[in-house]
Amino acid sequence: MIRTILLVGLGGGIGSILRYLTSVVINKNFSTTFPLATFVINMLGCFIIGILVSLMDKQPWAGDNFKYFFVTGFCGGYTTFSTFANENVSLMNSNHSFIAFAYIAASVVAGLIAVWCGMVLGKAI
Repeated sequence: MIRTILLVGLGGGIGSILRYLTSVVINKNFSTTFPLATFVINMLGCFIIGILVSLMDKQPWAGDNFKYFFVTGFCGGYTTFSTFANENVSLMNSNHSFIAFAYIAASVVAGLIAVWCGMVLGKAI
């Protein structure tokens, strides 16, 4: 149990740091009402988890420790549903409801496609 907690915590910490750095780079280079940084982060996370889940299905070395560190820890720390929800409420409160609903729809559709693409790539590896 302690090992699992440490693997999840370490993976989550690395994921959170990379989420922050990704956000800084995107926000520095793109200025838009649409929450591009969180969208990109969540889509990358969806793609990565698709690859990882596929690898876990076919690679004997990708066992529980791999899952705890990368899937639960890293992907859980990298992606962010709470920021996604907060950004949508903020968009709605500032009379940008169309952008909020477009963001919600794009996130769900693109997220599913990203996971699927990641799984296809993971199976090909």
